[in-house]
Amino acid sequence: MSDKDKSEHVMEMERPERTIRLALRDTVPVAMGYLPLGAAYGLLLTDAGLEWYWAPLSSIFIFAGAMQFLSVPLLAAGIPLFQLATTTLVINFRHVFYGISFPLNELHGTARRTYGIFALTDETYSLIAAKAGQSLSGRRIHFIQLFSHSWWIIGSAMGALASMVIPSGIEGIDFALTALFTVLAQEHFYQRSNRRPMLYGALAGIVGFFAGNKNFLSVAMAVFVVMVARRAFLESRRAREGTQKEVTPTDAEEVAR
Repeated sequence: MSDKDKSEHVMEMERPERTIRLALRDTVPVAMGYLPLGAAYGLLLTDAGLEWYWAPLSSIFIFAGAMQFLSVPLLAAGIPLFQLATTTLVINFRHVFYGISFPLNELHGTARRTYGIFALTDETYSLIAAKAGQSLSGRRIHFIQLFSHSWWIIGSAMGALASMVIPSGIEGIDFALTALFTVLAQEHFYQRSNRRPMLYGALAGIVGFFAGNKNFLSVAMAVFVVMVARRAFLESRRAREGTQKEVTPTDAEEVAR
């Protein structure tokens, strides 16, 4: 961690208002995607015949991104709750992998940890992972998630209200999510010295592309996991071999004794 990062971390601990400003600044890229994308969700929901207030309410209590878009036709069709829950589990199962490296231990208190698990999304995870070298405080992580959630709620409410005056069938708003991930990937590229994960992601995306639209996500994630697991296995084996080489014959005899 650089001296600048250490200084910011100390100031965060001493001045909560500075932490709030930093978290708000951190979530600007997320806001650029969540506001138009949330608005698209609000438009889609009201276009399906649901009342406008269901958009902000669902964004408060569901906050599941792509699953919220899928939930619109499911809710409109009156699908059973168990089937909806099962579909959500399958689509958002990737969050299990996010939880492995998410700094949950930095969030103190049951309320903050519970909300941290609930508000863990693709975008907030990417944002926090990109700043992993800055030793983010638990308060800053909490406000990053809180502000990101707020942007989504505001966007969905704006879209639902705007549906009263905007004609349906507007195209191109859904591209905001792709643009958001492009910006986050660019930030990763410039801030991280190890760019191998981005190469793995690009290769996995190419393989998934040839698998077709229906199988793209599952195939791409499977390829990515295999490449990461292989890399971790090779690094672990090299570390063991290096440790064995450092042990001299005299040391080995002493260990045997």
